[in-house]
Amino acid sequence: MASSGLVAFALASAFSGAALYIGLVEQPARLALDDRAMVAEWAPSDRRAIAMLGGLALIAAACGLIGYSTNRDVRWLVGSVIILASWPYMYFLLVPINNRLLSSGGADSGPVTREFMRDWGLLEWGLGAIGICAAAIFGWALS
Repeated sequence: MASSGLVAFALASAFSGAALYIGLVEQPARLALDDRAMVAEWAPSDRRAIAMLGGLALIAAACGLIGYSTNRDVRWLVGSVIILASWPYMYFLLVPINNRLLSSGGADSGPVTREFMRDWGLLEWGLGAIGICAAAIFGWALS
């Protein structure tokens, strides 16, 4: 249990760190670019981030579920559910904005593309909050 719980905690922490890095470092740098370059930089970065964050969430949840099945401590189950909540969060909140940004390709330069990119950046903070909550619960279960 301790090893799977430690892995769950580490992966949820990595998820949090990656999501916070996007909000604190990548997004401000991206917004400093012109519209076309901003979307051109964002598109491949977004595809890689979705794959990475989705994978981290799945493996962290699986390890948390192993922790729950080992000792029936509900904190492992709660942490797993929270980190898995990143999937519907991404699908229902981020994907519609992703599709709008990808379809524009930066072509409709001006306030519309930049507004969607700002909205996307604000919603990205939600992933950081999900990761922090899951890591905190996993850490509590470890203590």
